[in-house]
Amino acid sequence: MANLRDIRDRIVTVKNTQQITKAMKMVAAAKLRKAQQRMLQTRPYASKLSEVIGKLASGSTESSVFLKPNDNPKSALLIIVGSDRGLCGGFNNNLFKTTELYINDELKSFKENGSLSLITVGRKATEYFNKRAYKVVKSFPGFFDNLQYEKSAAIMRFAMEQYAAGEFESVFLSFNEFKSVISQNRKIEQILPVPQPAEQEFNTDYIFEPNSDAILSKLIPLHLNTQLWKALLESNASEQGARMAAMDNATENASEIMRQLRLKYNQARQAAITTEISEIVSGAEALSE
Repeated sequence: MANLRDIRDRIVTVKNTQQITKAMKMVAAAKLRKAQQRMLQTRPYASKLSEVIGKLASGSTESSVFLKPNDNPKSALLIIVGSDRGLCGGFNNNLFKTTELYINDELKSFKENGSLSLITVGRKATEYFNKRAYKVVKSFPGFFDNLQYEKSAAIMRFAMEQYAAGEFESVFLSFNEFKSVISQNRKIEQILPVPQPAEQEFNTDYIFEPNSDAILSKLIPLHLNTQLWKALLESNASEQGARMAAMDNATENASEIMRQLRLKYNQARQAAITTEISEIVSGAEALSE
């Protein structure tokens, strides 16, 4: 009977766990709708702003420090956007492994000579890269507890100031791009110096007031802030989608475990009943003899 009691207790435990995973799935679904809406509103704006930067840069007579290409950079900054909480499948680990592969392939020289610096956003990214002896110059655990544009702009302001001062000669951004509820694209892209757009035809000539250089100097910080903000929104939506999918799988797995436990319980119960009947019959035969 002790064995039956153990199985019965485990069924109750799995059932309680299933109720938690169901609730977490519903919470993630609600958060996903809001995060996805914010992300979809930002995407067109960020894309159009990049086009405007390209148009202005092509007609600019002055070269901004943020636009000057550097063919032989000596130092680099990598901004890594993770999450604050777990229970979201391989959302964090897949990104971190992709990022480390990129570092070992594309940024290997910076890592070897100690000129690679990291900014980690999210508690999981901070814990992961601090444990692996990377040079983390700034970390933002708990960032997604209250996701605000001002906090995002502060990160980019630091990166721009350090880049303009020559502390970093290139800046990269690593994040999960939202593809669907069950999948994400792991992206690592260079944001400084601002990549020059591919050659494109502009069929319309614009007259800029006061001039393209003055407008460009105002738009570049806005463009960089928007790129980081977009990455944060993409990552937030991806995290909620990954958590929703993970909790859905956990709920289904719990149902399967309970099915197997009930089968095992019934088998053990039937065996116990059979043993009791056999003992009763054996005892009756012994008394009759």
